[in-house]
Amino acid sequence: MSNIAIIGGGAAGMMAAIGAAICGHEVHIYEKNEKLGKKIYITGKGRCNVTNASDMDTLFKNIVTNPKFMYSAFYTLSNDAVISMFNDDMSVPTKVERGNRVFPSSDKSSDIIFGLTRRLKELGVHIHLGYNVADVAIKQLDDGTKRVSGIKLSDGEIIEADNIIVATGGFSYQTTGSDGAGYEFAKKTGHTVTDILPALVPLNTKEDYARRLQGLSLKNIKATFYNKNKEIYSEFGEMLFTHFGVSGPVILSGSSYITKLLNKGESISLKIDLKPALSCDELDDRILRDFSENLNKDFGNSLGKLLPAKLIPIIIELSEINPHKKVNEITREERGRLVELLKGLPLNVASTRSFNEAIITQGGVSVKDINPATMESKHINNLYFAGEIIDIDALTGGYNLQLAWSTGYLAGISVK
Repeated sequence: MSNIAIIGGGAAGMMAAIGAAICGHEVHIYEKNEKLGKKIYITGKGRCNVTNASDMDTLFKNIVTNPKFMYSAFYTLSNDAVISMFNDDMSVPTKVERGNRVFPSSDKSSDIIFGLTRRLKELGVHIHLGYNVADVAIKQLDDGTKRVSGIKLSDGEIIEADNIIVATGGFSYQTTGSDGAGYEFAKKTGHTVTDILPALVPLNTKEDYARRLQGLSLKNIKATFYNKNKEIYSEFGEMLFTHFGVSGPVILSGSSYITKLLNKGESISLKIDLKPALSCDELDDRILRDFSENLNKDFGNSLGKLLPAKLIPIIIELSEINPHKKVNEITREERGRLVELLKGLPLNVASTRSFNEAIITQGGVSVKDINPATMESKHINNLYFAGEIIDIDALTGGYNLQLAWSTGYLAGISVK
């Protein structure tokens, strides 16, 4: 039986502890906060989107960064296994909602925390709250290899450990304790840490009209992101205009595909198809029908059936059609410009919002430095990584928590 020190008591850390304890090890969690799972409390708007009940292919398709790295972890602890674990081992019933999102039946994230905590105590895991780990202690062996020897607390105390699992989270929601300390542990021990960027994050746009539309929510639109006319990402769904630019589900998802490009100084444009269910010809026919209902109506008063009231002045302005022009005088060319605009309202992305508004972190310990079959470091023996600290991330819908559960559990059962 080994002595395991887990740095971080979030989703990955708690699941790592469960895995290690099931295997009979002496397990200690060192958490800097006053309670475990602080970030879990706020996930899913306080409801905790535990995982996603889709098939395995769908899970992999929703991983943005390094999906192949997750093969062993997902098949070691699948989404179905996570659901069963909460339902059976932790007595937390779950339910499946739209998009196969899985939530606790109570709609309370606290039930997930309580279930995990009960399970940890049942398995005899030692929980140390308010412990700030400053460093990982490493020793050089006679054969030239390195292995962990323990952890160093901020007050200088050294705690010996046979294995260490670093599950300190990313850099988003820093009030929950995700302050990037784990990246420093990794760098000091010779690991590559890729660029740390905010992901699943709202976007600042260059256009003033986005801010003028503040508060307008659009449903059933299609958002497409481009880099130099090359399509990067496209999705149907909902979006929101804000005082700084754009947000909402399709924007957050798209942000994860463009953060690295923005970080390199690349230009990113965005087009919003306001009527994705209609082809250009069908939309033109629809406009003609609306016009024909009152041929003497001013163009400025003709779009009420087609668009939200707040959006109409912007569309008129961008179409460059005189708002006082009668609809029966509008030319085919002008109508074509209107159709093009409605099928691709143009925006240019200036930047992402900060980590304070990001749901997750993109970047982390390079997967090239980690054995995907065990989560063990390739440089330091008996050192493991789990969760958001690794350079893996996914879209919304329960996928990021599944990354944490799977990598944490695999690390936990792999300790020596």
